[in-house]
Amino acid sequence: MRPDQLELIVSTGTPSLSPDGRQLVVATSRADFGTDGYTGQLWLVPTDQSSPPRRLTRGYADTSPRFSPDGSMIAFLRSAPGSAPQLAVLPVGGGEARILTDRHLGVRGFNWSPDNSWLCFTSAEPEEGRYGTVEGVSAAQEDPRLVTGPDYRINGLGYTADRLPRLFEIAVPDLDEEPVFEPRGRAAKARSEEKDKDRHDDGRFPKARQLTEGEREAHDPVYAADSRHIFFTTTPAAGFGRDLRSAVAVLEARPASGGADAAGEGPSSGPVRLVAGGTAGTLSFDGPCVSRNGEWLYLLGSDLGESGQEFVASNTGVYVLSAANAVRQAAEGWEQPAQGLAPRLLTDLETMNCSGGPLRLSGQDNVLALAEDRGRTVLVWMTHHGQPEVLVEMPGSVVGASEAGGTLAVSYATPDSPGQVGIQHRGTGLTTLFDPNGPLREQTTVALGQERTYASADGSGVHGWVFVPEGQGPHPVLLNIHGGPYAQYTHDWFDETQVLVEAGYAVVMCNPRGSNGYGAAHGAAVKHAMGTVDLQDILGFLDGALAEFGSTGVGVMDEKRLGVMGGSYGGLMTALVTAHDHRFTAAIVERGYLDPLSALGSSDIGWFFTPEYFGTDRATVERQSPLAQVHRVRTPTLVIHSEDDLRCPLEHAQRYYHALWAQGVESELLIFPGENHELSRSGTPWHRQARFEHQLRWWARFLPTARNGGEADTSVTSE
Repeated sequence: MRPDQLELIVSTGTPSLSPDGRQLVVATSRADFGTDGYTGQLWLVPTDQSSPPRRLTRGYADTSPRFSPDGSMIAFLRSAPGSAPQLAVLPVGGGEARILTDRHLGVRGFNWSPDNSWLCFTSAEPEEGRYGTVEGVSAAQEDPRLVTGPDYRINGLGYTADRLPRLFEIAVPDLDEEPVFEPRGRAAKARSEEKDKDRHDDGRFPKARQLTEGEREAHDPVYAADSRHIFFTTTPAAGFGRDLRSAVAVLEARPASGGADAAGEGPSSGPVRLVAGGTAGTLSFDGPCVSRNGEWLYLLGSDLGESGQEFVASNTGVYVLSAANAVRQAAEGWEQPAQGLAPRLLTDLETMNCSGGPLRLSGQDNVLALAEDRGRTVLVWMTHHGQPEVLVEMPGSVVGASEAGGTLAVSYATPDSPGQVGIQHRGTGLTTLFDPNGPLREQTTVALGQERTYASADGSGVHGWVFVPEGQGPHPVLLNIHGGPYAQYTHDWFDETQVLVEAGYAVVMCNPRGSNGYGAAHGAAVKHAMGTVDLQDILGFLDGALAEFGSTGVGVMDEKRLGVMGGSYGGLMTALVTAHDHRFTAAIVERGYLDPLSALGSSDIGWFFTPEYFGTDRATVERQSPLAQVHRVRTPTLVIHSEDDLRCPLEHAQRYYHALWAQGVESELLIFPGENHELSRSGTPWHRQARFEHQLRWWARFLPTARNGGEADTSVTSE
């Protein structure tokens, strides 16, 4: 794949099945150079393949579809270019979508009530005077912010304490009623003269009733079987940001005697009651999911220790408790989860990490979860008794799943496609129903990796992949290191690998100790030891690949023409590799966590990431710090960073680049304005293309190939 072919990549979201399982709806998304953004619509797909998939909507960016419980409507999020997503509802039988919200900062997530009458959604509520809520007050003119805790910013979002997510509820309107339009002329003048007029009172949008307030955040709403009580994820107490624990709470949206009418009026919701998690224990819970029969409340949970910050290799498990008892607890006014109602663990936290995505329902009382496993994301099924069973596993990753009417639909990525949707049949595997990436395969050459396990210095096995381009070798070799570190390279089609192989480079990539998918002990091996066993594993895998594919093997790799690159943790490790191993011709250090000491105050996660991963002893931290070891680097290095990166702040790159420059190492600093830590995944399409082009320019300079910079110049070699 070439950088200018980014538009061909189509991702597929989580499918939603109609109650009878006869059709599904799924959202697609792709980069669009014309608008320099991401566009995608909803597709309706018959599960019996009686007709081809058809585009259901024509919005700029339509995402997150969910069938109503009766199957008559589909709710989803719709965004226009440059605007926040709003909640919309579409009649399945035909007709246009109706936009239901006009939230200033948009809608983040939502869920249907079981009786089809209500929609609960999450939306950030901005403080007055911030984020454009007062005309004429720009971001630079807002009031000063008083910070009282360590957790006050998030990469890609910015400041958080002044726009906390709240729960809101609206009554689902009649989609056949007469439409109402924004007033103009005399009507608009009359409306503007009513100073206190609510913006929703003109009838264009149903009135949304706010259900939560104060210092609690609210995410992941899901209704109980009575369609009145709502479970959600929240911070466990006032004064959030002191640790990483979250809790699951419940509130009564409307009393059983009646309450809010169809216009959204009525008494306020009941108080928030915690049902799982809190500051007293070590467990953190989120992602509530109520079984279809209403009896069970499934949760995702992890053990964060007494400090609430012990997240390193803390695997996520699936827990269950009685939904009826949780609702009764709220009705009786208990402030904290009662003894005897503690969530029960269903999965093994040592071997299975169910952090791949939200829980989904299966049957009347079962649940589906996504789990990482040796370079794959598999779909796991379980009952409230436990006994997890892997339903879908393949060389690739399940992205999302939905079960209804005895049909199991999954979206997934494979080695030759970044997104497909299919039906899983027990015993016979997947049947593909929808594959929007045909044009990608038709117009590009898909490189398939060779899965390998090589020995590290201490004999441990290191799992990964080797990609070799077409054509006569030997080819220059690029060692690519993933971020995280508790992440994993997978079998999936990966744009970065495809671009590099197309340009004529052999690519080597592995999952060293510290990676996800190989058990908690494997992931915790780098705690307070960055650049030790992980460095051994990365170089051991490279040496194994060179032994098999280099001059002593099949001869398609040139072991004298090596490059190394990586982003985030991969940027940190690239910098440590070149500080200790001088055989590399050139390097690319991207969005690196390059100074764990300064990250304590500058990174959005530094306040817990540095102490937990690197330790608190200064000498120990500096032994793992690329900036403290930069004086050893002699390898020409391109440093790539984003201006708005809050995860690994720009000053990390600036100081690292300056140190290289000051000691005479050939180096460049490439800065992307307006981008954050997610540039390579969700940056603007033009910036993503420019990033690839600069990477290829750098490699063409030091490791040219016939397809990138002309014929290979073997006179440019490592020291």
